[in-house]
Amino acid sequence: MADRSSRIKPQALTPGDTVGITAPASPGDREAAVRAACCLENLGLKVRFGETLQLKRGYLAGDDRQRAEELNGMFADPDIKAIVCSRGGYGTGRIADRLDYELIRANPKIFWGYSDITYLHAAIGQKSGLVTFHGPMLIDLSQPEVHPLTLQSFQSLLQPLVFRYTEEISPLEVLVEGEAEGEIVGGNLSLLASGLGTPYEIDTAGKLLFIEDIDEEPYSVDRMLNQLRLAGKLADAAGIVVGDFHDCEPKKRLESLTLQEVLNDYLIPAGKPCLSGFRIGHCSPNIAIPFGVEAVLRTSERVLECKEPAVQTEGG
Repeated sequence: MADRSSRIKPQALTPGDTVGITAPASPGDREAAVRAACCLENLGLKVRFGETLQLKRGYLAGDDRQRAEELNGMFADPDIKAIVCSRGGYGTGRIADRLDYELIRANPKIFWGYSDITYLHAAIGQKSGLVTFHGPMLIDLSQPEVHPLTLQSFQSLLQPLVFRYTEEISPLEVLVEGEAEGEIVGGNLSLLASGLGTPYEIDTAGKLLFIEDIDEEPYSVDRMLNQLRLAGKLADAAGIVVGDFHDCEPKKRLESLTLQEVLNDYLIPAGKPCLSGFRIGHCSPNIAIPFGVEAVLRTSERVLECKEPAVQTEGG
């Protein structure tokens, strides 16, 4: 397992660099991906589509071997400088034990995605120490209208920007007052819960735990937060960052707690500094956030800010 001192920052891109597009989970919509590629090309980047965008095996973009080999291959290919996932869906947990983490550590590059990609963020962070990005995927850029802040997030590919989120972006609510420091880790709550008890279990000790989800009823969010609580992940965390929980409202159950009641039931007793309301996740805008970078959460100022850039530049 990679420790904090061994964290590796990927290299920032320069105009003319090639970005590999892969579908490590569910099938990618190649036509939508081609439409969306112009957003990366407008940044001066070249785009190379992986074969997985044309593969389909039920709800998977090809079989496990194909998806894992493509991702390993993109990390090994010196001509590919960054990897952006086409979409999420389901399936990354099936390939976590097929990835070559030594290869990834020896060939650090930007790895970008969210939702089901959470499983790979946790695995790559734990096993290789690479700083990765929880950010909008290519499929998000194919929509008729893309929020300017979502597009702006991709500047993180090219510049050593220092992540900073304040109420200038969205209103933030204090659940627990205080200040906390630590690496940002986490992602989609469903995927974090499914990784517990595996070699890729999220490590929250002394870290800022970020969570988000979509289409989960309050009782499901309750179950998953309880799982994290019983596994010690809430108690271990230095602070908690709550992203967007899109459409997580009661549907099947007429009698239900609200989502806010569920969050309060778990995050307030945890007693760790906690802010909610971040437009990060299945929402618009969807702000990119780096995992594995030291940050500070200050509820008095309602701010989450990293201490340093998530990428390095030549000679940096």
